[in-house]
Amino acid sequence: MITICAILRRMAQAAIVALALGSSPAAFAEESKPVDPELLAKITKSNNECFACHTKAGLKAPPQAGMDLKKLEAALRDPDTFHASNHGNMECKTCHGQGYAKYPHAEGAAQQISPCSECHAVKVYKIEQQWDKSVHAQKLKGKMTCNSCHDPHLAKIASKLGDPKLIVAQDNAMCLDCHNSDLAFSKLAPDNRKRPDMDALHSWLPNTKVHWRAVRCVECHTPQAKTLSHEILAKDKAEKNCVNCHSSDSALRTRLYRHLVQAEENQYGFINTAILKSSYVIGATRNQFVDWGILGMAAATVGGLGLHGAIRMVLSILRRRNRK
Repeated sequence: MITICAILRRMAQAAIVALALGSSPAAFAEESKPVDPELLAKITKSNNECFACHTKAGLKAPPQAGMDLKKLEAALRDPDTFHASNHGNMECKTCHGQGYAKYPHAEGAAQQISPCSECHAVKVYKIEQQWDKSVHAQKLKGKMTCNSCHDPHLAKIASKLGDPKLIVAQDNAMCLDCHNSDLAFSKLAPDNRKRPDMDALHSWLPNTKVHWRAVRCVECHTPQAKTLSHEILAKDKAEKNCVNCHSSDSALRTRLYRHLVQAEENQYGFINTAILKSSYVIGATRNQFVDWGILGMAAATVGGLGLHGAIRMVLSILRRRNRK
């Protein structure tokens, strides 16, 4: 049964979405604001009460008698990883609700866990329109949620990770955790659907493993857009044109490297340094020092030829005068 609180939450979410659609995107830009030290101390104390049980140490020496250790083992978290995540400065009870404030947890507490739209109403509204077109939504209706890919206890947004290699490792793990595991794949896939061999499916791609370490699956498996889309494309619609990335106008500038490109352009005057710092992308990567060196050599060659010609002309004139 829907509670009054749930109804009020949904009304608030609808109001936020309506306001967002009539406002400029800048009004909803995410800002990283420092957390008040006193508040952070309260959050840490509250979360430590949860981590007293929901860690390997808590499983090894349960602080409460009569705990279901099998269930507990399936809900273990790493405090350091959580604190470094997007939600690291939040209280566990913010999402999990007051039903988990004490042990034993309240009956039906799991049904009271806040959905992502509780805080991310505007983003979810936009993402849902993309997601509904994705191959996962169409073939796995009702089986996947935001948490299926984005673990709220460890995920970091790309701009905070900064290093493209870290972004690739995190984001590709979201895909490969299922697509490289028969067990994980079977939990979501339609009945009797065997997990396809990723190496065989990508046999057309040269140096497959190198690509998986250097770029994300979504670089090819989402349509081109100003920001990363949640419309995951099936293999027959995925990008297979190598030039899309391997060119001077590389798509990676607006995808994997988009958080670095603007800063690099302001600092160096051109946009491929962001790519160069992390990896060498054939056709896309240029080194400013090499460019300047080549231009310098060309200028020196032309200057040398000009100087040589000028000296010969002067010497020729002097020889003629001496003959006279």
